[in-house]
This record gives sequence, structure tokens and C-alpha cells, in this order.
Amino acid sequence: MDRIQSLTVLIVSDLEKSRAFYRDVLGCEVTDWWAIRNDFLKLGFKLLQAKEKQAITPNSSKNDIIWDAYAYADDFAALDQLHNEWKQKGAKIVQEPLVTQFDWGMWKEFAVQDPDGYILGVGTAKK
Repeated sequence: MDRIQSLTVLIVSDLEKSRAFYRDVLGCEVTDWWAIRNDFLKLGFKLLQAKEKQAITPNSSKNDIIWDAYAYADDFAALDQLHNEWKQKGAKIVQEPLVTQFDWGMWKEFAVQDPDGYILGVGTAKK
């Protein structure tokens, strides 16, 4: 299995709460150093405790969903499986699966929100 090549660094308000979310909801292996999911979804985070609340700055605003991290699923079936898994585990789905048609094929994606408001998008192509 390929290993994670990079980690997204997230400054969080409650390190233990975030570790529990990334482990129990997103299915990551969580240690003192990282939260990774390394199966059909290659996903990695470095979770750091904020020293002050102002350090937590998700990209999204009240009206726009802007990803803080994005991962690629293998195919439409894997994306649907992941969406169902995360939804069943209580993830806050902020964008239900959406298919967009392009000249080269279709793109499908959805997004979840973590306890600090960070948005994780997941997508995949079908040609």
C-alpha cells in the first residue's frame, strides 16, 4: 500500500476532541504525531492544539464552502462508500455528493466539516 506523502496541518481548539473525531468518525489511525487514513483514501493530518482561539481559521465563510483539505477517492463506488460510512458515523455533511459533467467526463464530490469548522472535500473522476 502506498504511504501518505503529505499532511495537512490543522490548528484545533480541543486536541483530544479532534483526535476522537478523526479516529472515530473519519476512520483515521491517530497517534501523537498524526491522523492518517491509508486505505483506498490517502489522507493525512497533523493536529495541533491552538494556543488561542484566533489561531483557528477555517477557509469557509458563512455563505461559501471552501475546502481546508481535499482528498481523492479511487472511483464513484469508493466515494459513495466513504460518504455512507462517514454519514453513519455522524459526520456533518456540508455538501452531499454532487456530480458535475465536464468535456472529459464526470467529477463527483462531497464535503464534511470537523468540530472546528474545517471542511474536508473528497472527489473522484469518471471518464
